[in-house]
Amino acid sequence: MVENDLESIQNEFESLIPSERKRFFEAFFTAAMGSIPWVGGFISAMSQFFLDKDEAMKDNLQTKWMQEHLRKIKLLEETLNNIEDRFNRIGEQISDRIQSEDYLDLVRKSFRVWDNADTDEKRKYVANLITNACATELASDDVVRLFIDWLNNYHEAHFAVIREIFNKPGVTRYAIWKSIKGEFPREDSAEADLFKMLIRDLSTGGVIRQKREVTSNGQFIKRQTKTHSTPSGIIESAFEDSKPYELTELGRQFVHYAITDIVPRISQ
Repeated sequence: MVENDLESIQNEFESLIPSERKRFFEAFFTAAMGSIPWVGGFISAMSQFFLDKDEAMKDNLQTKWMQEHLRKIKLLEETLNNIEDRFNRIGEQISDRIQSEDYLDLVRKSFRVWDNADTDEKRKYVANLITNACATELASDDVVRLFIDWLNNYHEAHFAVIREIFNKPGVTRYAIWKSIKGEFPREDSAEADLFKMLIRDLSTGGVIRQKREVTSNGQFIKRQTKTHSTPSGIIESAFEDSKPYELTELGRQFVHYAITDIVPRISQ
């Protein structure tokens, strides 16, 4: 089984080698594959396997290692092929960008995050981000590097909150939880603690904020402090339902770069 898989993947893997790609994509694929440490080891192990198949098949640990990395090679191939298809649709206007060292540094950083991702969802976001970073100049490379860090540091639960606020600007924590989970837990539960942590992480990280009124030239208007004559003595609920949330401008750009497949124009 392993031998058959390796023989089939050998031909597929050769299609990833930059020398057999269009020159247009060589620098991109070299940067992407070169940033993933185990790719070189896999090539070496695969070569050794075919030199001495009988002996290699007896090594159960090596066989299991090869099987695991066959799965990852197929994921890498699928990701690179999808990105290439999208680059082909964009056209040659990105030829200078795709070969620039500044962009290739972003590619290397992105694929290190891609390799460490635990889910297909996060790997897809990384592919979206690095593709859109080539196709648009909406955000600077420094901002794109920040977005890569967000993809590395945030969990899929964070992204669920981000999507909810993006789709429903002004949504409250109550409505966010109701849409994502439905049933409400106790305030002293682990689920409530987790939800507060998600909101806190995204707020301090500059991704979301409580909705604010702004002047015509974009200055934030200070909120009026309200006094309560009869305090209840109970702290604010994790699922509070009066304070609306929105994405920051950075948060909106992050969604358009990473969570959507194509970057639409963002109104200024």
